[in-house]
Amino acid sequence: MSGTALGDTPDRILDQAEIDSLLGLADNSGAVSEQSGMQRIINSGLVSYERLPMLEVVFDRLVRIMSTSLRNFTSDNVEVGIDSIASLRFGDYLNSIPLPAMLAVFKAEQWDNYGLMVVDSALIYSIVDVLLGGRRGTAAMRIEGRPYTTIERNLVERLVQLVLHDLSTSFEPLSPVAFRFERLEVNPRFATISRLSNAAVLVRLRVDMEDRGGRMDLLLPYATLEPVRELLLQQFMGERFGRDSIWETHLAEELLSTEVELDIVLDEQVMPLSEVMKLEVGSRIVLTAVPGAAVQVRCGNVPLFAGRVGHRKNRVAVRLETSLGPAAAAAVQPALTFDPAT
Repeated sequence: MSGTALGDTPDRILDQAEIDSLLGLADNSGAVSEQSGMQRIINSGLVSYERLPMLEVVFDRLVRIMSTSLRNFTSDNVEVGIDSIASLRFGDYLNSIPLPAMLAVFKAEQWDNYGLMVVDSALIYSIVDVLLGGRRGTAAMRIEGRPYTTIERNLVERLVQLVLHDLSTSFEPLSPVAFRFERLEVNPRFATISRLSNAAVLVRLRVDMEDRGGRMDLLLPYATLEPVRELLLQQFMGERFGRDSIWETHLAEELLSTEVELDIVLDEQVMPLSEVMKLEVGSRIVLTAVPGAAVQVRCGNVPLFAGRVGHRKNRVAVRLETSLGPAAAAAVQPALTFDPAT
């Protein structure tokens, strides 16, 4: 990186320390500092998973359920833990997948969107070794550079379907959803389920089976979680946002004492624009309303009641006969006499 200063100042080449300082990667002491400057601008488009607190509850429940189901599946002592939960761009994750690996594409039926599960080679060989009767205390044999066999793919598919069932069970208290296995891929390009620039939640799971094990990544794009976003914003299960009984009662009492202006529509006429332009001071508009004629009572543009024009105590009055809205029907009885201000 170089720049040209004004005047006769020659170009100066920035060294790595100055570039890191410009991008906010490190301070003067060489220690990593908080994100700032250009790096903060680059990452400003990402959404932190901490804004969805219920995700931690769901994934913690998934870990406990998976530990039990994998023990029954492998007949071995299995421990499942969460290494990290982070937000990142979908394209960045695809480029960082360590190969060889198996990528399982699944669909959330009720949410009508997709997710991705990645099983690394260490876990693949460990599962195959355990299910096919491998002895404990010996590391699983790995032959790098060869494609996965049909047996290995079938065993991993059974593992993926088991984890998806546990994931559905984990989401069930929050929102019932069924995760259905779609396909198994070995090339990340064929497992593209979202735009490369879209944000996603990445959960890294660690599976330990005594001296064997591996890692499993679960990727859920934010578009997949959008249907249950309001539920994931809860701080605890069953929390209701925007509901305060004290405030609701106070608001209802204040609304009942609010003054509302009502308009009595005696007549409505349609006139050509040419006649309207001829109107002037002293012109007369003849109304068709007579004593006993039907009129409407409106609040703004909302019709509330229909009634009849009459007289009461030497004043023009309207007798309400029919309610035109469900809210008015519940609040006002028919045959109510109303004296408009004239």
